[in-house]
Amino acid sequence: MENYFFELAHLVLRYFHVIAGIAWIGASFYFAWLDNNLQTPPQWKQDKGIKGDLWAVHGGGFYEVAKYQNGPEQMPHTLHWFKWEAYTTWITGILLFSLLYYVGADVYLIDNSKSELSKFAAIGASLGFIGLGYGVYRLLCKTPLVENGKAFIAVVIGILALWTYGVDQLFSDRAVYIHVGALIGTCMVGNVYHIIMPGQRYMVSEVEAGRIPDSAPGLKAKLCSIHNNYATLPVVFIMLSNHFPYTYSHSFGWLILIALFGIGMWIRHYFNLKHQGVNKPSVLISGIAAFFALMLAIAPWPSSPTITGESAPLQASITDTQAWEIISKHCTQCHSETPTSELFQTAPLGFKLDSINDVKKASTLIHTRAVITKDMPLANMTKMTDAERETLGSWLTALKKEQ
Repeated sequence: MENYFFELAHLVLRYFHVIAGIAWIGASFYFAWLDNNLQTPPQWKQDKGIKGDLWAVHGGGFYEVAKYQNGPEQMPHTLHWFKWEAYTTWITGILLFSLLYYVGADVYLIDNSKSELSKFAAIGASLGFIGLGYGVYRLLCKTPLVENGKAFIAVVIGILALWTYGVDQLFSDRAVYIHVGALIGTCMVGNVYHIIMPGQRYMVSEVEAGRIPDSAPGLKAKLCSIHNNYATLPVVFIMLSNHFPYTYSHSFGWLILIALFGIGMWIRHYFNLKHQGVNKPSVLISGIAAFFALMLAIAPWPSSPTITGESAPLQASITDTQAWEIISKHCTQCHSETPTSELFQTAPLGFKLDSINDVKKASTLIHTRAVITKDMPLANMTKMTDAERETLGSWLTALKKEQ
């Protein structure tokens, strides 16, 4: 029952994390679109202090939206605040992160081939890295550099690259990507908690007191909202990244993530420009082209065998029995009708390898995950060697030729 409750907690936290994340990102996208599409209002609205307005049609009705320069003459009875989408996303995310990578540190966090950390040392290092990264970001936001968008982005990406490389030296490949997601998410919710919400509370209190609010807190809050907006696409990819081991398990997985981070921001930039009435298809096209160029660069292209002398020596054929010995040693603990692993009561994703025929039917998938990306066995808990992967790969390749 312990494993069942672990998986149940995983399901609940991931489910609500995704829901909250959709709400938060949706609000970010909507308000960025809204702010960039405001038009100069007619004079009678300007006389009431309205800075911009727009009309929209949706769901069978017309909507009129207005943004005040400072604030309304009188605070409305009902005022909608957008904060719990961010807080709920972070709370469910950090609980999910703790469940998988701290409670399950032996499986998801620690990679003994990289460092011989104990469970508690790994958790301490993880918390230290996230705390350090967040502290550096907050300090950067207090420097004059934050007013220079391009320079700020360049410095942030450079520091993030160094930070990610450091994390990659300690933790499992999969954990590296999630740590970057945890750091970015913490920075984003920190913007909401430390900058955006205090700025909004200040504006409300000033309007209620009959004073004109200082524009500085609002402008600072808007700048942090822009930071969050540009981080959305990279964060969405990281939330999905565990499904794509060819990215995080690559020998330069940390650098691939940084490249994808920059590409995601660049693509988001196209939409932000478009909302302002500036249509630059070259931004979108170059972003998409950069993505596919990166995917081609990391593709597992077949390498030509090195030939010495008149011909290369023929490798001895691998028998079904030899292949099954490797599979039963490293795969069937989890992927079986009756798993013996303490982690799973049922085979993950229903993927079962109870006979050599099951292995042959799933030969392509096994070759991809165990030989090419090498992200299986999970965290290499069974310590599958490169020699075993090569042997299994030879058998799978020969099997494909026979088919």
